[in-house]
Amino acid sequence: MLIKREASIPEGEIPQLPDESWWAAVLSDEESYQTPRKETGSRAAAQPTITAVDWSFVQRVYEQDEIVCLKVHGFNRGGLLVQGCGIQGFVPVSHLIDMPNIAGEEERRSVLAAYVERDIELKVIECEKAQERIVLSERAALAGEGKRRVIFNALQEGAILTGQVTNVTDFGAFIDLGGVEGLIHVSELSWGRVHHPSDVLSVGDEVRVIVLQVCEENSRIALSLKRMTPNPWETLNVRYKPGDIVSATITSTTRFGAFARLEEGVEGLIHLSSIKLPTEYSQFSDFIEIGQDVVVRILHIDTDRRRLGLGLVQTE
Repeated sequence: MLIKREASIPEGEIPQLPDESWWAAVLSDEESYQTPRKETGSRAAAQPTITAVDWSFVQRVYEQDEIVCLKVHGFNRGGLLVQGCGIQGFVPVSHLIDMPNIAGEEERRSVLAAYVERDIELKVIECEKAQERIVLSERAALAGEGKRRVIFNALQEGAILTGQVTNVTDFGAFIDLGGVEGLIHVSELSWGRVHHPSDVLSVGDEVRVIVLQVCEENSRIALSLKRMTPNPWETLNVRYKPGDIVSATITSTTRFGAFARLEEGVEGLIHLSSIKLPTEYSQFSDFIEIGQDVVVRILHIDTDRRRLGLGLVQTE
């Protein structure tokens, strides 16, 4: 892990970490747990004996960053159900060593089923007694015991880190920093508009990020991808002025027009009222498509509000 000290982030610009946890992210589309079957006449699923959770033990394991060996008793599409040693919890698929970065539903199910009845080494990465929630990680256990505290002690706001994307959700992307997870909130992915974090990052991607906030108390690390590059809006008036004719790429269409990207992080709106629809096209969506290269005229620039008005340059 590469750590480099950088200038502090300007006060007031650090976003608050969302309340969403790994648990919410991986269980949002939960299926019923699949448990090993016994060959009986009814072929009914054999239910594992529920382990009484020893919360004081779990808290100690979590705080001391210890490794525990637990048995896998079942799975859903989000991960594994494990228990033993006074612990009963969940291991998200993104924290499994044997899960491929890109896995279809059949491959995912096959990999998860192969874990059932196995004993695997894990670390507790989330422990919330009030919600009766314990989340564990097989990948974090690879780093060895006590690694989390070492990493947290080394982290500072403004540090530059290299990590790997482990999960992409609606609210951002989680990054493995070598034993702990950090979150790039969707608002910190790009200086431009982001429709969904998966448009920017994919599981398995290696990225360089800047640390915005560190909170060891709840194991939250806020990261930013966009701040690894200068904010293009701060110098937009230097590069462009109203009346300029430039190339752009359509990024999205709406009922009132289309958005076009001039450069990374800079998009403007081509309003529908400024577009003359050729007679051979019956509707706007047939004329303008996402990914289409166009020529536009800059109509107005508002860097404070990050607004850019564009007009489509059309030929007869």
